[in-house]
Amino acid sequence: MQIATVPLEDRFVRLEPFTEDLRETMKAALDCDPAAWEIMVASAYGAHFEGWWGAALKAMGAGTRIAYAVRRLSDGAVVGTTSLYEIHPAYRRCEIGSTFYRPEARGGPVNPACKRLLLGHAFDAGAVRVEIITDAVNAQSQAAIRKLGAKAEGVLRKHKTTWTGRARDTAMFAVIDDDWPEVRDGLDRRLAAFG
Repeated sequence: MQIATVPLEDRFVRLEPFTEDLRETMKAALDCDPAAWEIMVASAYGAHFEGWWGAALKAMGAGTRIAYAVRRLSDGAVVGTTSLYEIHPAYRRCEIGSTFYRPEARGGPVNPACKRLLLGHAFDAGAVRVEIITDAVNAQSQAAIRKLGAKAEGVLRKHKTTWTGRARDTAMFAVIDDDWPEVRDGLDRRLAAFG
């Protein structure tokens, strides 16, 4: 499995791998909704941005993460971020996460479009498993992941520590290569409904 660091695009979004040229645009896009950041493992709003940005670029340099700016094509605005991360070529697995969208980008085509692009990119590169994880207290995120077609695999207790110091239980979901055709078709139908 070799996942290329390239832009991904459909009719709703363009996912642009992080470069220094995107730094200020990303900083502005993520500097909102502090309450949503409270349950994240890492925070990227306000004064937290520089450390978060540096960690993302470092992981990209190590080949364990591809961090993307999410550009909404209807108006060209960068409305959030998402990543392929915990990339393990030997095990042919990775995760989708470190996802944050501005409030006005939630609930429409942005999230399913991003997930369709990321899952397709990973499976086309030879992945056999793509995990999508979230905080066990985040019922809205879990519902969105289930709606994508990912299978719930349980809760990992005290799996991560959030940036606020809270021991986080993690709800684990995954799509495996056997599931992908059905998940892909479901996402394509959802996206087609947006016109």
